[in-house]
Amino acid sequence: MKVKITTPYIELQQLLKITSWIDSCGEAKIAVKKLNIKVDGVKEDRRGRKIYPGSVVEVEKSQYEVC
Repeated sequence: MKVKITTPYIELQQLLKITSWIDSCGEAKIAVKKLNIKVDGVKEDRRGRKIYPGSVVEVEKSQYEVC
């Protein structure tokens, strides 16, 4: 699934929210510890991680391409 952004980057917690993995950014702290999240194939557990266009984020079995 492609996620289109209009800013130079998006934080991981914002991506989780717009893809409906969490309901609020406040839940992100717990979600990044519980969910299996990878950014460009590397395990990630920082909710504030900046995701740039061209990056692929995998949450559990779902993949999101930021563009």
